[in-house]
Amino acid sequence: MNTVAVIDYGMGNLHSVSKAIEHVAPEAKVIVTSDASLIREADRVVLPGVGAIRDCMAEIQRLGVDKLVREVSQDRPFLGICVGMQALMQHSEENNGVDCIGLLPGRVKYFGDPLMEEGTKLKVPHMGWNKVRQVQSHPLWQGINDDERFYFVHSFYVAMEQASYVMGRSHYGKSIDAAVGHENIFAVQFHPEKSQHSGLALLKNFVQWNGRI
Repeated sequence: MNTVAVIDYGMGNLHSVSKAIEHVAPEAKVIVTSDASLIREADRVVLPGVGAIRDCMAEIQRLGVDKLVREVSQDRPFLGICVGMQALMQHSEENNGVDCIGLLPGRVKYFGDPLMEEGTKLKVPHMGWNKVRQVQSHPLWQGINDDERFYFVHSFYVAMEQASYVMGRSHYGKSIDAAVGHENIFAVQFHPEKSQHSGLALLKNFVQWNGRI
C-alpha cells in the first residue's frame, strides 16, 4: 500500500492536508505522525506549515525534523506546503533573520510595507486566490491548466537563487516563486488543500508521482 506521511511538528495545517490527500487518493494510507521510524518507512512525505517561521524552525530543530527532512527527501517524493516550503530554504528575513533547513538554494523575503502595485497599496499578508504561471513542465502540473488560481496566505515569499529550481510563479506586487522543485522534491507557497479542484489535482499528482521529472 502507498503510504504518505504528513510530518507533525505541531505547526502544520495537518487535518486539512491529510483529509485532502485521503480524498484524492483513497487507496493510499495517510498518516499524520512525528514518529521518525514511520516517516522513514513512508513512500511519500509531506512537510506542511503555518504561522511564524521562527516558531516552526524552533520546533523542527527541537524535534530533529530538520535532519529527518534532509534524510527522507533524498530518495522519495517529498512535498513542502506554505511555511513547509519556506522551511526548506536557506534563510528567512522574518523575525530579524532565521536560518532554515537549507535543502534548497533560496531565501524567504518580506513583501514590504507599503507593498505597491501601480500606485495602489496592497494588503499584507497576501491572502486569497492568485494565478500561478507554470514556468517549467512537471508531473505535478499534469491536468492543471496554466494560470490556474490557487489559495495563498502569507506575508513572506520565496526567491530562489537559481531559476532552474522555479516551477511556477505568481505575482502580488512583485514576482513570487510560488512553486519550486528539484529532482524528487516539490514545494508550493499556496495551500493545495484549500485550492479546490486545482489544488486537489496537484495532491493527486503527488501521490501518483514516482519522484522523477
